[in-house]
Amino acid sequence: MPQLGFGVWQVPDAEAERAVGIALDAGYRSIDTASIYGNETGTGKGIAGSGLPREELFVTTKLWNGPSETWRRDNVLREFDASLEKLGLDYIDLYLIHWPRPMREDYLAIWRTFEEIAESGRAKAVGVSNFRPADLRRLQAESPLVPAVNQVELHPLFPQTELRAVHAELGIATEAWSPLGQGKELLALPAVEAVAAKHGRSAAQVVLRWHVQQGVIAIPKSVTPSRISENLDVFGFELDGEDVAALDALGSGPDGRRIGPDPAVFDV
Repeated sequence: MPQLGFGVWQVPDAEAERAVGIALDAGYRSIDTASIYGNETGTGKGIAGSGLPREELFVTTKLWNGPSETWRRDNVLREFDASLEKLGLDYIDLYLIHWPRPMREDYLAIWRTFEEIAESGRAKAVGVSNFRPADLRRLQAESPLVPAVNQVELHPLFPQTELRAVHAELGIATEAWSPLGQGKELLALPAVEAVAAKHGRSAAQVVLRWHVQQGVIAIPKSVTPSRISENLDVFGFELDGEDVAALDALGSGPDGRRIGPDPAVFDV
């Protein structure tokens, strides 16, 4: 799985084909979507239009476990088939449970069907999204299959240090959604601007470089061609210890916080 991918959250389906095509032309080989985004069809068209061999691409989508009946085996399989059809693919590289919803405990039943999907080979790997340490421990106790990935909110303002330690222990790859936070808020902080000026790079590039050096997979999103290319150009420089320390400190500073929903209480 490439360490930098292209996310299409909030990209309308009508624009997804163009955005994905631009990203693939720029050199991205990992595309992240989800059934709830409503843009799997456009994403699939962008993939098909690229002309790239399927084996060169890594495609992720997610099960939206919203209605209470979704977790039942037949419905999970139906949702998976629908995603495959919309994307126009024969298999998914990574299929994720979108939210744990611990108050319902339905992810355990979903995971049993995910085991079946993984065994079939129609998903090369399965994983989770927004799972907390307690949720991962519960899966560990109930299933021999370890999630390949946990995709979570992660950025310098919310570094998820404890969760990443659990990932390292269990052998789970860490993937960051909203790796740039909410954009302007994080990228305009003096500490970030200072590191960017030092390296002659954009604020977004130094934050993405921070992810790379942390060993975190990141999926920045943009529909602006110049920014799509800029976000991928983070392998030609390196942050030194002082730079990393300055960005690390943001999480424990006054600006440090979660910006998205708390998975402990998020119920959909």
